[in-house]
Amino acid sequence: MVSTEVRARGAVVRDSLSVGVAVGVSGVAFGGTAVAAGLTVAQACALSLLAFTGASQFAFVAAIAAGGNPLLGTIGAIMLGARNSLYGLRLAPLLALRPAVKVAAAQLVIDESTAVTLAQPDRESRRIAFTTTGVTIFVLWNATTLAGALGATALGDPSRFGLDVAGPAAFLALLVPQLRGSRTPAAVAILSAAIALGTTPLLPAGVPILAAVAAVPLALLARRRSA
Repeated sequence: MVSTEVRARGAVVRDSLSVGVAVGVSGVAFGGTAVAAGLTVAQACALSLLAFTGASQFAFVAAIAAGGNPLLGTIGAIMLGARNSLYGLRLAPLLALRPAVKVAAAQLVIDESTAVTLAQPDRESRRIAFTTTGVTIFVLWNATTLAGALGATALGDPSRFGLDVAGPAAFLALLVPQLRGSRTPAAVAILSAAIALGTTPLLPAGVPILAAVAAVPLALLARRRSA
């Protein structure tokens, strides 16, 4: 008979694969959006391979598509990706990986791998969840980025098929989960969106997403005053 521990580990793998596949295939949208914004197939694939953080990638491509300065797009992407460093600090003591392994594991620290890992009750389950989720998303995201980029190139002008709005739509999809639970993340998300939308007609492309970062201290200040 299969032991309880084996069944539990199997459940972790199953859940991790489910999340990994669901998120990984959305790389198609990024590949198509990146090419629609003017990037080459190679550039789109390089972003997924090296950056590998969906929100940051979409933010960079959105800035380029709007005619913004690539430097501003890069700064915005880095600021969005900085949260992964905080995830890493949280995961390090829970996973307790060897120093040599940590270097490779750092590339897999994203929203989804962190969430699935933190949901596990013990170290072994966390390691399985982190590795399975992270590797699955990484492999599928890069494969589907290539597929999306090649598909967009073959189709010609992506705007004819609505692919030009795939980036903003996917970015909003990443934002929606943050509206659940604590009121502070919801306030930050809503205020960030308001700042970005309000400053878009006034500021150069790429700058509104940087201005939206101001929502964080504003929300925290409002929370402190109401406490």
